Amino acid sequence: MKIEPIASIELPQRARASETLKATPIITITAEPKTENVLVAKNAGVNNYIVKPFNAETQKGKIKVALGDF
Repeated sequence: MKIEPIASIELPQRARASETLKATPIITITAEPKTENVLVAKNAGVNNYIVKPFNAETQKGKIKVALGDF
């Protein structure tokens, strides 16, 4: 089985369209901090956004926000 690559913005769009995955938290990690990129990601269904470089505390905080209280 060959898996075709998809654009990074397609992943959250496909996940949100799926009954099985629509509630799955999605965090994007990027080197592009441009406001328009953040807005495109949010509109595609991304729950949170991490800009490189980042540290463990930033990552932990973003995961906590995406997952909520568990």
